[in-house]
Amino acid sequence: MSSQSGEQKMQWAIRHMPILSSVAERFEKEQPFAGLNVVIALHLEAKTANLACVMLRGGAKVAITASNPITTQDDVAQALAERGVTVFAKRGETPAEYKEYFSNVLATKPNLLIDDGGDLVNAVHFEHPELLPAIVGACEETTTGVTRDRALAHAGKLSFPVIGVNEGLCKHLFDNRFGTGQSAWDGILRTTNMNIAGRVVVVAGYGWVGKGVTMRARGLGAQVIVTEVDPVKAVEAHMEGYQVMPMLEAARVGEIFITCTGDDKVITKEHFAVMKDGVILCNAGHFDVEVDVQHLRNKDPQHHEVRHNIEEYACDGKHFYVLGEGRLVNLACADGHPIEIMDLTFALQALSAEYLVRHQESLPNELINVPETIDDMASRAFLASRGLSIDTLTEEQREYLGSY
Repeated sequence: MSSQSGEQKMQWAIRHMPILSSVAERFEKEQPFAGLNVVIALHLEAKTANLACVMLRGGAKVAITASNPITTQDDVAQALAERGVTVFAKRGETPAEYKEYFSNVLATKPNLLIDDGGDLVNAVHFEHPELLPAIVGACEETTTGVTRDRALAHAGKLSFPVIGVNEGLCKHLFDNRFGTGQSAWDGILRTTNMNIAGRVVVVAGYGWVGKGVTMRARGLGAQVIVTEVDPVKAVEAHMEGYQVMPMLEAARVGEIFITCTGDDKVITKEHFAVMKDGVILCNAGHFDVEVDVQHLRNKDPQHHEVRHNIEEYACDGKHFYVLGEGRLVNLACADGHPIEIMDLTFALQALSAEYLVRHQESLPNELINVPETIDDMASRAFLASRGLSIDTLTEEQREYLGSY
C-alpha cells in the first residue's frame, strides 16, 4: 500500500471531524505542547492519525505505536510518518515486535501519554521507571485501561495523574454505545457476508458497549440473548426486552457470540463443548482473552483461514469460526468507530491532554475524571457542527433549582 491511499483516508476523515479541526486550529495558535514529547498508543488508522497531527500542530514531538498487533493500517502509518510523526507500527506484529515498538516509542522520553488499554502506563511504571519523573500525565481511552489504572492508583503505585477519558460522558455514552454498536456489526457483516435477521445472537456483557451491540443486533432482526454477572445490568437487559441467561445456557442455542466485557475467559472449553456446529465467535471488548482462542488452537493446530479474517477450528466433530483472531472485531475486521463518533472522543483526548499540561502543578497522582467543562465544550461543539441548538435555563429557573 502507498502513503497516498493513507493520506486520502486521513483527508476524508478530517473533513468529517469539525470538533477536532477547531481544536487543532486553536492549538496551532497557542502551542500548548511546545517542547513536549507525546507518546500515543492507539489503534493506528485514519482517525487516530488525525489526533496525532493535532498534537503535532500544538507544538509536540509525537511518537506513535499500535495498541493492538493487527489493527494498524499500513498506508495510514506511512502517510503519518511523512507528516513528521515518529511511527513504530505495522499490521500483523509479532508479540516480540509489539513489545519492541513500545520500547521504541518510550525511548523518545515522553512527557505525556495517550493510552489505550493501559499498556503504556503499565510499561513506564514497571519496565521503564526511569521515565516517570518527566511524565506530566496520561489520558486513557478505554474501560479496560481505566480499570488497570484504577487498580494501580488503589495500590498507591500511580506516579502521575491519569485522566480517564473513557469516563467522560461524551465518551462512554456515545463512543462505547453508538460507536461500538455500529462498528462491531460493520466488522462482522463485512467479514462474514452473512444474514443476521432471525439468527440467535449472544452478547456477553451489558455495559455501554454491550448495550450498543444488542441495540444494533435487534435492529438487524436478530433474536438477542444477554449474559451478565451484574444483577442490576441483567435486570436492565431484561427490562429492555432481551432474554437473559447464563453463558452455559446461551451457548447451547447461540449462533453468533460477541463478547463485550473486557474480562478474561468469558467463553471457554465448557461452552465450546455444548455449542452448535458452525458458530461465529468474536470479541468487541478489549484484549484477545475474552474468547479462549488458545484452547481452540491447542485442539486444532492445523486451523486455517477460510476467508479473510475468519479462522476455522475443527474440534470434537464441530467447526468454530473466529473473527479477527479474537481481537477487537470492529478494528481487526473493519475501520473502527464512525468518524463523527471519534471526532467527539479524540476531541476529549486532545482537550484532556491540554488540561494535564496546564494544571500539572496542582493535579494529584490519581485517576481523574474528565472535567465537566471539557464534556460541555465537546457536546456543544458537536451540536453546533450539526446546526442544532438547545434551550438555556432562565435566571428564575436556576433560582428554583437551587432553592430548598
